[in-house]
Amino acid sequence: MEVAATGKAVCRATKMGAVWDRDRDRDRGASEKLSQQGTKGTSPTRSGWNRLRTGFNGEEREMGCGCNTSPNILPYTISFTALEGFDDGVTRLPGIGSQPRSLSLSCGSENGGTDGDGRKWESDVKYIAGNYPHARAQYQDSSIVSEVPYMDARIFISEVTYNLPIMLKTRYWLRLYFYPSEYSGLNITNSYFSVVAGGVTLLNNFSASITAQALTQAYLIKEYSLAPMNHQILNVTFKPADRPDAFAFINAIELVPMTDLFGSGTMVGFSDQNFDAVSANLETMYRLNVAGQYISPTKDSGNLTRTWYNDAPYLFGAATGVNLQTNESFKVQYGELTESVAPPDVYRTARGMGYHKDLNLAFNLTWLFQADANFTYVVRLHFCEFQLTKVNQKVFNIYINNQTAQVEPNAADIIGWTGEIGVPTYKDYAVFVKDRPGDEEIRVDLHPATYSKPEFYDATINGIEVFKMSDRDNNLAGPNPVLSEMQAQHIAKASNKKFQKDHKTLTIVGTAGGVGFFFVAAACIAAYRRKKIIPGFDSHTSSWLPVYGNSHTGPDRPNMGDVLWNLELSLQLQDSPEGSKRSSEGEGSETSEESVRNRNLEMHYSNLSLGSNSEKTAESDDSVEIFSQIVNPKGR
Repeated sequence: MEVAATGKAVCRATKMGAVWDRDRDRDRGASEKLSQQGTKGTSPTRSGWNRLRTGFNGEEREMGCGCNTSPNILPYTISFTALEGFDDGVTRLPGIGSQPRSLSLSCGSENGGTDGDGRKWESDVKYIAGNYPHARAQYQDSSIVSEVPYMDARIFISEVTYNLPIMLKTRYWLRLYFYPSEYSGLNITNSYFSVVAGGVTLLNNFSASITAQALTQAYLIKEYSLAPMNHQILNVTFKPADRPDAFAFINAIELVPMTDLFGSGTMVGFSDQNFDAVSANLETMYRLNVAGQYISPTKDSGNLTRTWYNDAPYLFGAATGVNLQTNESFKVQYGELTESVAPPDVYRTARGMGYHKDLNLAFNLTWLFQADANFTYVVRLHFCEFQLTKVNQKVFNIYINNQTAQVEPNAADIIGWTGEIGVPTYKDYAVFVKDRPGDEEIRVDLHPATYSKPEFYDATINGIEVFKMSDRDNNLAGPNPVLSEMQAQHIAKASNKKFQKDHKTLTIVGTAGGVGFFFVAAACIAAYRRKKIIPGFDSHTSSWLPVYGNSHTGPDRPNMGDVLWNLELSLQLQDSPEGSKRSSEGEGSETSEESVRNRNLEMHYSNLSLGSNSEKTAESDDSVEIFSQIVNPKGR
């Protein structure tokens, strides 16, 4: 082998022919397979790559092999880059080309760690240029089951960009984790910032604190599906807002390669207009395992590490149908559908209307979702029949935002779509949410169809996903949610109580002396620690804990427990109410709705182990208001 002055290696047939002939038979299948897939300029298999790289001693070289010693040998162009420690995000496997890999970054941590699900997270230091401050949360909310990756945060007071390695023409999930807690020397309410990834605006003037309070969640996970790109580095830029003391922060970043799960279809309400999500950037708004349990990222299919939640908090109306479930031995047969669409557990549970024909015809199964205006949303509905076996046994209509999506004479018939029991499918419908008062929501309704006279008047569904599509400006950012009047009053009231308590404590400590000082100080410290550990006892422990979403007690939570659990978390207050005990007067004048609320409150406290019996009976009107907010949500 000779090396020309230009730095190119000139291949001699007499010297290289034997090497290629020896590996030809073994590599031919892989090369032909890659060629059929349209791969051009693909490197040889791993064995040939190693021999050639060794010959160049790791230096940057390009070899053009124009030999024709064998008709089965194709010319290759191979580039070698000698950058020690560089990780291009690619796992190369013998004979099958290149495979993208995932990134899980614990931002602000020095060495990463392992979370409660056993997933490993690495530090983010090698993906940003420069030294940027990091901070540790001063308390761990009770809804966070693992310190990793929430307790550490990377802080930015100026524009900063992460450089993440990606594969060409590959779609990725990008997840951003935010825990708007108290960090030393920082006021989390001053945190406003934007995030841009690959030229797509994900967040703008974003406040994690306001969003978490409005959504009644302790922490947030923002998930995006980024369209395939023509470069190998994804730039994710954080920029603080142009306001005094503003800063940006991030607790964790996930980057997960995915198969392309999005296609095209018809816009609901516009039969002559189509939507195309193949090349679109999307944000995951909701992902529900209907009538099923929480599915953790480690139980997701296709190694996509998605999280699936129960649908109960989004059901609308008094009639919520019945939960249907098959046993774990029931085999879900994906057939031509990739298993990455949804895990088998999604298709083993469903919500139906019930067994009474006349009653089913009198109501709809309805889900209600808050949404940002002026965006198009893809509503994906998952179906799998595990009870019936014939066409026209169960047929139903689908409405989205009171517009026909799938109605008779072409109504939904799951067996008609799949052909047999146990075969899953999904349907995508796109709807545009207008900017009009009361329109900032997505409503999904199912109702039995009667046109074909089916055997059963019923409707069932297994899963629901809602994705926001980027607009013409490549923007996915929506406004910060507006706190309801009740939420704002509660936060202000809690802050005032904390100030009064802190003032009283300081007065006691200031007047105490000698041994008495130490006793008082010790008592204060003990109480303070107790407040930090027990949820709902201090204003900074997120009295607005998650009603639903990124907080869970584990994958084995029963369905009825979901409802009680949501009530427990949202009904916990920061402090014991003062002077607002519910009087017994007027009990006889309670409406039926108030009676239901009171019974739920009693049920809530019977399941709590916090406080004494006297504290339980001292519940304030705030609790009733919070329960009212769950039943009739005013915000996102």
